[in-house]
Amino acid sequence: MPNLPKGQGFLLVSCLFLALAGCSEEKNTEAAAPPPVKVAVVEAKAETLPVVTELPGRVAPMLTADVRPRITGIVLRRVFEQGSVVSEGDLLYVIDPEPFKAKAASAKATLDSAVAGQSLAQQRADRQQQLLRSGVSSRDTNESAIAELAQANADVERARADLRTAELELQYTEVRAPISGRIGRALVTEGALVSSTSDVMATIQQIDPVYADFTQPADSLIALKNAVTQGKLQADETGSAMLKLILAEGTPYPHDGRLLFSEATVNAATGQVILRAEFPNPDANLLPGLYVRGRIEQASMEGALAVPEQAVQRDTAGRAQLYVVGADDKVEVRNVRLGWILDGRWVVIDGLAAGDRVVVEGFQRIAPGAQVATEAWTNPAAPAGETDEG
Repeated sequence: MPNLPKGQGFLLVSCLFLALAGCSEEKNTEAAAPPPVKVAVVEAKAETLPVVTELPGRVAPMLTADVRPRITGIVLRRVFEQGSVVSEGDLLYVIDPEPFKAKAASAKATLDSAVAGQSLAQQRADRQQQLLRSGVSSRDTNESAIAELAQANADVERARADLRTAELELQYTEVRAPISGRIGRALVTEGALVSSTSDVMATIQQIDPVYADFTQPADSLIALKNAVTQGKLQADETGSAMLKLILAEGTPYPHDGRLLFSEATVNAATGQVILRAEFPNPDANLLPGLYVRGRIEQASMEGALAVPEQAVQRDTAGRAQLYVVGADDKVEVRNVRLGWILDGRWVVIDGLAAGDRVVVEGFQRIAPGAQVATEAWTNPAAPAGETDEG
């Protein structure tokens, strides 16, 4: 370098200095590269899972009876407590019985009179028979006596029927419960004039157990049956389906129900089919008219894949996505089509394959293409020591 001109020597020294500085920065960058982000994953495994359909529905009472008077009269008093449980035959209302007592007494007197006339007609008919056999009486007189006896017998039967009617009306002054169940509010008060043609005095509903009526689109039901026929789904061997109930606030109902039947006709206006289920209701928490959602297991799917609910992400358009870790431990985003939720897991219909590793925790620190280190996700709801291996 002593033989080089002064300016060229300075330039050579500067280049060497910059080259050494660049190598140093490259070494520092390599040394500062962050380690792979740890994420918790589950491995998608093929299973046989029930096909669960979630349907909207309303609770309906097992039995409903409107309490109506069978006679016309004035209500003297109400005996039952509103909102209480009553048994069949319990006294509910008392209607003024005095007019009906008088009517029954009149009918009894009419019957006594008819019985007396019957006895007299019988004696006359017997006497005419004896006189006819003796040749003293004519045949016409004998036939008249027989006709008078028949008329007297008919008068007695009519009087007995009238007395029975009067006694029934007197009995109906005590309005009793037609069925057992929970009675609602009183719809009439003491002093009201009630009639057998229009007045409803109260309503009794039997709500243990209760019905739940669900609606399902007819095309969904047909598609399900076709899938079973084609072997894509397996039908329930028992032929009946068990149901779980979800209340309006999203809490599960503690008692399972059973599907009773589905109607054979489709509502022409809505295209829906009605499915009726029965649920026990020992605590009377299911009230008639309550909105509920039912989860019905109508078949089972072989080779189904399911992932925890929290593994499902959504893009800005609301489409379901999964973060999947590839063989090179890099993250990719997979668009998927979801089916139904089963025990805290989404059943994935399309977009996922058996053996795929799906990210469940650690989304905040990763992006598509990121290098990650995986570990098995631990389900906090699972028993101690049980994990989902990834």
